[in-house]
Formats: sequence, C-alpha cells, structure tokens
Amino acid sequence: MGGRVFGARRMRRRVVGVGVVALLLASAPWLWTTISAQGHLYDASDAPTADVVVVLGTAVAQDGREPGARLSGRLQTAAELVRDGRARVVLVSGDGGGTSGDETSVMTAYLTERLGVDPRRVVADPHGLDTYDSCVRVREVYGVTRVLVVTQSYHLARAVTLCRHVGLDADGVAARCDDCSATLLVGKTVRDYFASGKAAWDAVRRRPPAVVSPADPGVRDALRD
Repeated sequence: MGGRVFGARRMRRRVVGVGVVALLLASAPWLWTTISAQGHLYDASDAPTADVVVVLGTAVAQDGREPGARLSGRLQTAAELVRDGRARVVLVSGDGGGTSGDETSVMTAYLTERLGVDPRRVVADPHGLDTYDSCVRVREVYGVTRVLVVTQSYHLARAVTLCRHVGLDADGVAARCDDCSATLLVGKTVRDYFASGKAAWDAVRRRPPAVVSPADPGVRDALRD
C-alpha cells in the first residue's frame, strides 16, 4: 500500500514538473519582450527626445473616417510629444487597406485637422501591416534609426522589443487609453502574451515585411522642412 502511495506522489511531482517546464517554455517569448523593453518604457510626461515618433495603427471607427478610441489615444499622445518638443516628425504606420478602413489616411487627417499638427510634419506608411513590419520598414524604407514608439501599455513592450531587435534605437511611450476598462486591459494583455510567440518567431527568422518598398525620403524631407 505504501509503495502505491509513494508511486502516486512521484507521478504527481513529475506531472507538476512537466507542467512547470511547459509553462516556462510557452512564456519564454513573453519574457523576452518584457525583459528586453525594461528601461525603454515611458509616459509622455517623462519621455526622452527623438526626431521621429512612430504611431502604430489599429482599428478605425465603424464609419471608416475617424480613429477608434485606442487609435485616437495614440495620436493624441504623439501630438503631445510634438507640442512638447520631444519629437519633430510623426510617422503613422498602419494598414492602408485594413478591414476597418484606411488606417493611415484616418490617422493623418486626425493629426492635422483635429489635433493641429503641421501636415509637413506627418508622414504615412500604409504598409505597416503588423508591429514587426512597421519596425522593419521604419529602418529600411524611411531610413530612420532613432524613434519613439507610441502604443498602449499592453502592447508597448512587444513593440519596443521588436523595433530594437531590428536595429532601431527605440523607446516606447504609453498612449492614452481613456476607454480601457479593467476587463479590456486584461483581455488585451492576454492577447499580447500569445502574440509574443509570433513576434519571437518573426525576429528569429528575420522575416522580411509583407510589402517590400524602395527607399522613401518622406521623413528626411519632413525633418529638413
């Protein structure tokens, strides 16, 4: 009887051990993005300076003409950085043919028409189809090496880690998220936990962006102006 009890306990310990190892392996990409971004995450009020602030796209409103609540928060934060002299040019990067609408056109219009950013200071990349693509294209297409990256806090560590991994000197600035309930934040954080696996895989295999474009002088010209 004692031998069977001992055997059952040993089996439980093995199962628990295997579960712990599996959890650590599954969490490795998330740990990578979280740890790598340490020391590079800021609020708008204490952000460092950079010539270029990159705003990562997300869904626009149902009418297709206005940014969604979280996207407007990102744009408001970027405009604040420009007004405070922490950045000179805004590069909006998103999906110009997204299912919810033309993200970059909506972002550009909101910055210039609603937030008062000088149109000469705004450059749009309509082929930033995901976070990794945006980071690669900032460097390879627009020739930028130093940036501030604006997105919500639940997405920020992954975005900064990916941008730094592809060769950008990137710091992250947490965007406003006025509609972010506790439930939404938990859901988005869980989603980002799983998205970190794809991020790590893209980084390891150095995936080229979905759209390969020639060099674009837009940011350089905007800085010169």
